[in-house]
Amino acid sequence: MANRSCVGTRFPACATPATMRVLNAHPAPHPMPSKTSRSESTPVRRKSAAALTRKPAAAPAKAKAPARPYRVRRSPIHGRGVFAARTIRKGTDIIEYRGERITMKEADRRPASDPENPYHTFLFELDDGRVIDAAVRGNAARWINHSCTPNCEPYEDDECRVFIAAKHTIRTGEELAYDYRLNIAGHISKKLRAEYECRCGTPKCRGTMLAKKKKKKH
Repeated sequence: MANRSCVGTRFPACATPATMRVLNAHPAPHPMPSKTSRSESTPVRRKSAAALTRKPAAAPAKAKAPARPYRVRRSPIHGRGVFAARTIRKGTDIIEYRGERITMKEADRRPASDPENPYHTFLFELDDGRVIDAAVRGNAARWINHSCTPNCEPYEDDECRVFIAAKHTIRTGEELAYDYRLNIAGHISKKLRAEYECRCGTPKCRGTMLAKKKKKKH
């Protein structure tokens, strides 16, 4: 995924696999196989052929929509979080990152998603330069938190749709998270870095949601 820079704004960058750029962060999950009831004729005790009342065969029961594999609730990491409502297998597309698609210029023009915390945003950058603003027509994907040891990863498909997929099997009750890998143009001061402090608390936590700076080749 292309890494784009925006001063003072957190943009998750998405590639294939996608990388996040700052912002804070359901397509519908793939349908689970469902059973349809097959109607069976019920024996009828007849008095005579003329007295028999025939009933139309019962229509097959409609398959129920699969329950969402996640739930949104308070997170020990930050604010709201998204948690597995059942076991999610490795490689499963859990949710699509939805929202209004806008230009980078429009994204820079818009006010912060959270006025009380300008570093908390719902913008997700696409490879073609556009941005998904989940603050407008967004879904639960915007509440997925960052982790330095994530169990999910975002990716962008050929239709510029972003999905959050399971990196490995996720057990019921586990919080979903992916590495934002935020990129910010220019010098990153200690104060600015502190604003992007990571709170995932994992053993391999690098202390920040910002991406590691690539070393320049001499």
